[in-house]
Amino acid sequence: MTNNWLRPLGSTGLTVSAVCAGGSGIAGMPAVFGYDVTAQEAVDLVLRVFDSPLSWIDTSNGYGDGTSETRIGQAIREYGGLPDGFLVATKVDARDGDYSGTRVRASVAESKERLGLDDLPLVYLHDPEAHDFDTMRDAVDTLMQLRADGEIGHVGLAGGDTRELSRYLGLGGFEVLLVHNRWSLVDHSADRIFRRARADGIAVVNAAVYGGGILANPAGATKYAYREAPSALLEAVTAMDDACREYGVDLATAALRHSVDDPGIAGTVVGITKPARVDALTKALAVDLPDELLNRLGNLLPDEQHWVEKETT
Repeated sequence: MTNNWLRPLGSTGLTVSAVCAGGSGIAGMPAVFGYDVTAQEAVDLVLRVFDSPLSWIDTSNGYGDGTSETRIGQAIREYGGLPDGFLVATKVDARDGDYSGTRVRASVAESKERLGLDDLPLVYLHDPEAHDFDTMRDAVDTLMQLRADGEIGHVGLAGGDTRELSRYLGLGGFEVLLVHNRWSLVDHSADRIFRRARADGIAVVNAAVYGGGILANPAGATKYAYREAPSALLEAVTAMDDACREYGVDLATAALRHSVDDPGIAGTVVGITKPARVDALTKALAVDLPDELLNRLGNLLPDEQHWVEKETT
């Protein structure tokens, strides 16, 4: 990844690498990911990221009940501070069902302490769709006030359900939108909210481009966004995998580049738990993808969309 992969994060004034290291897995949550990551493995991984072309890492107050932030903070101390230009983005989270303004302030304070950072350049409101919209105004207003007071830099919105996230965008004030599992090779259901965000000058960040794993491991995975995938999606994945093999490209590389090469997407969050994955990402960004393959993959996009919302409504 060269400077050509650096890009502005919307109108925030921040510059970021096309790929952002996802920090959820380093919290060591085997019940979620199916494997554990020790504290030392996590710190070693973050140190590797610091020495890589990636210029930011994404975490959250709630990942492993703060474990992800704690481990990133340890790596920052061992490194002697953040590398020049490196950005840590985190998220405020509810606790025990409490998503009040008071809880938002406490979440920011906890994140600063764990990370050992006074400056949080980007803080997202995390997964608000899990709470009743009418009860969340205090949390939103408090996050905006923290920005006005200089306690945080910029305010983002992060979640999955695009219909609910659209309601929050309507409140105004958000500068970055992160959506997971809704923009991938087999799912363009985030198209409408992405277009709306860009029209409003909001930076778009795309996460979970492998759909929770199926686009990185098409032979062994049967779930999309952590739910059993419908047959139409499985058939599309198989056809896309076959097409990639014909051109000597692995499906994971195509899935990554589908997001990274989109000029409307400022950053792509990729979960990383092993140092070797950093090198693999860098190599994937240098692969030349033939136009013929890209056209075939585009034609294989299933007609049916909103896989996740359909299964939860």
